[in-house]
Formats: sequence, C-alpha cells, structure tokens
Amino acid sequence: MNGVPIIRPMTRDDVDFAIRLAAKEGWNPGLSDAECFYAADPEGFFVSELNGELIATISAVRYKDDYGFVGLYIVVPEARGKGYGMELWQHAMSHLEGCNIGLDAVVEQEQTYKKAGFSTFYRSTRFEGMGGGTKPDNVVRLESVDFTKIVEYDRQCFPGARETFMQAWLEAPGARGFGVVDGDTLTGFGVIRPCAKGYKIGPLFADSAGIAETIFTALTASIPGESFYLDIIEPNKAAGEMAKRYELTEVFVTVRMYTEAMPDMEMDKVFGVTSFELG
Repeated sequence: MNGVPIIRPMTRDDVDFAIRLAAKEGWNPGLSDAECFYAADPEGFFVSELNGELIATISAVRYKDDYGFVGLYIVVPEARGKGYGMELWQHAMSHLEGCNIGLDAVVEQEQTYKKAGFSTFYRSTRFEGMGGGTKPDNVVRLESVDFTKIVEYDRQCFPGARETFMQAWLEAPGARGFGVVDGDTLTGFGVIRPCAKGYKIGPLFADSAGIAETIFTALTASIPGESFYLDIIEPNKAAGEMAKRYELTEVFVTVRMYTEAMPDMEMDKVFGVTSFELG
C-alpha cells in the first residue's frame, strides 16, 4: 500500500465497517452496536482512507467537555506497520483535546498506551456462561420504568451523561432489560443484547450484590441454551464472587486506562461494563 491516506469523519455506513473489523478481531460486537455507538456522538468516529479503500478506524466519543472515550482502534492487517494507524490515533487525540480520555486496552498493548500518556487504574475480565434458569418474580421489564430514572442511575455508574446512547441501547432490536424497583426507587438495572456470538450483558448496575444477582438471573433466564458474556471490573469484588458462584469461564482481560485521574463513579455498583468500546 502506497500513498497518503485521508482522515475523515465516519459516515453511518463506515461505522458498520468498523464493527465488521471488530468482529474479525474476535471482539464479538453486538448486532446493533453500530447504530447505538453512532448515536452516542456522531462526530466522534473517524476513518483513514487510502486510494478509495478504508484502512483504519477509531472512535473518540466525547460525553462531556472534559471526558471522552476511545475505542474501535483497528488497522486492517495489510496496512499495519506503515504509520497509518498512528496518524489516525493522533487525529483522535486532537479531537479529544482537553478531555480526560479513557480506554480499555488488551494487556499486550498496556505499555504502548502508557507511552502515549495513559495510566492503568484497574483490570476488567470478560466471562462466559450459558443462559437458562427461572426469571425471579421481583424484577420488572425496563420498558415499564421511567426513562429518567434509568439515566439518573446510569449517571451514578458512568463518568458522563449519555441519554441519547442509552435510549438507543434500550430500544435496540433483540435487547432485553430488567430492573429492580423499591417503591418509586430504581435500585438496579441490566441489559442483554444479541451479538455475533451469543449475547452480552451490559450494563449491569445495582445497589447491592443481591440485587445484581437478581437482575443477572433474569437476564440469563431470558436466553435459555445460549452463551453469554459479562465484563466485570476488578475493583468490584462482589461481582467477581458472583462470577465464581455461577462458574463462569474467564475469556480474556483488559486494562482500564485514563490520561488523567480516575473519574468520579460508584464502582461498587458496577457489576457489568456496558461495553469495552464506549466504556
């Protein structure tokens, strides 16, 4: 490959290309992730194009003026080692200038991102299990919960407001969500969505381990006989204990990194990460 690539914002169709690349990398994206991701920040996706061919992708989603998240950083195999990816990376970093930037890196790339100015704060582990069982009686479908309460709870567990993304996430084809309500108070909720392989749970947020397990049980009961994946953060020990109780199998590990300090969020309520691509 020769020539000078053009870096430009992604179109909606380009995001589909990025998701296909992610699938080839074995990241197992959700079937509707492209639509939901793009809804989060249509101006936060970039592609590198060379001689009319797309050769690299990256997302640099800005959730607020001082917080952004990087993902979908992929160079097609035949274009690697030529500096094209670094040019796209620098463009994304410039786009998020002034932000505390987060990302989930594979362990093998941790040192590379440290050299780029990121610091490691904790590890996350993807677990695999098999759906089935009986849905508990004390859960409600998220469709019956006031959306305002859902986004208010989400904001406790995520560094920035993301109403548009959450609306798309909850309404995505095949997605199912459950919550636990105490009187007028939402005490936890979770979503499960169909992926290239099986399903993924995320987010899974709850006031306590018991509530998280109730929601987890409802989500897994909704997909009998299907495989599922759950991404658990190391700081929430109760989430790790839940994975052990249900004999989930460890798939791989990532590291959460930021360019600045750890954002303010209630880590003990995070029993499942929304996605490694957008945080």
